[in-house]
Amino acid sequence: MKTLLLKKDEVRQLIGMAEVIGAVEEAYKGFNSDQVEQPDYIGIDLPSPRGEIDFKLGYYKANEMISMKASSGGFIDNPTAHGVPNGMATILLFDARSGALICIIDGSLILGLRTGAAGAVSVKALARKNARTIASIGTGNQARMQIRAVNEIMNIEKIHAWDSNPDTLSKYKTDIESEFSIPVIAANSKKEAVEQADILITTTRGKGSLVEADWVKPGTHIVAIGTDQQGKQELDPEIFRSAKVLVDSIAQCAEKGETWHPLNKNIITKDDIHGEIGEVLLGRKPGRESDDEITIFDSTGMAIQDNTTASKIYQNAIANNVGTFFQFVE
Repeated sequence: MKTLLLKKDEVRQLIGMAEVIGAVEEAYKGFNSDQVEQPDYIGIDLPSPRGEIDFKLGYYKANEMISMKASSGGFIDNPTAHGVPNGMATILLFDARSGALICIIDGSLILGLRTGAAGAVSVKALARKNARTIASIGTGNQARMQIRAVNEIMNIEKIHAWDSNPDTLSKYKTDIESEFSIPVIAANSKKEAVEQADILITTTRGKGSLVEADWVKPGTHIVAIGTDQQGKQELDPEIFRSAKVLVDSIAQCAEKGETWHPLNKNIITKDDIHGEIGEVLLGRKPGRESDDEITIFDSTGMAIQDNTTASKIYQNAIANNVGTFFQFVE
């Protein structure tokens, strides 16, 4: 059996954000419909100035695909020392019927796209229908992906943005205004940005509370993206005390997500977690029930998101004759 190799530029032409949002919705619904086998993911922290590598594996019964992704991040010296990006990802797709490796995909775009799409799915399910203003805490690549995705499903009138690095913030403002013509207000403080938010998006690699509970106004929907390992944190755990908490996976978020912090401090218990977002998408649990409700979506990222997104890319590649086939054994 031949294996298809898809490079980054090929991936870029094979899928758009709207299609990724659909793939992520499918992933969440599949996860809560007993269609997914997904072992706990593992991560390796390497000594500074190196970063971390995560490995995620998932089987989706509906498409008979097994995906395995390796993704790295935080290797700050990579561009100068090694001539490669400070974060990279590779996805392997296996045919679950035979175990054969059918596709190797550069996963760097997929990682950003499906994480951005996750935020958009939560906005569609949980944000107020009249939400128009976004606050972005963090202005790196994933912050941009979040805007690209959310822009697909709502009308963004303005963005209040904050970053610890003024140059990064300035470039974000220039890039977003150029790409979308959405006004970006560079906030002087985190508090100033958060207080304006209908939708608050956090995409940092924070190691402590960045957003305080009394900054968050009633009716805000919070998309918590940055915390996917213990030791990371972006939100004051007190925010969880009176919020409706949705997660991608209770098992993951209780151990490695933002939700771990209020659980660890006994501010909430697992019974206080409203549910997994797939349950809302399937109509099994209600989403937002009032305009004053504060909702939180804690996203640690799941292998099934990689699976459905990569599988769609593979199908598009076959249909459009894109990529290079090779064989390990002649």
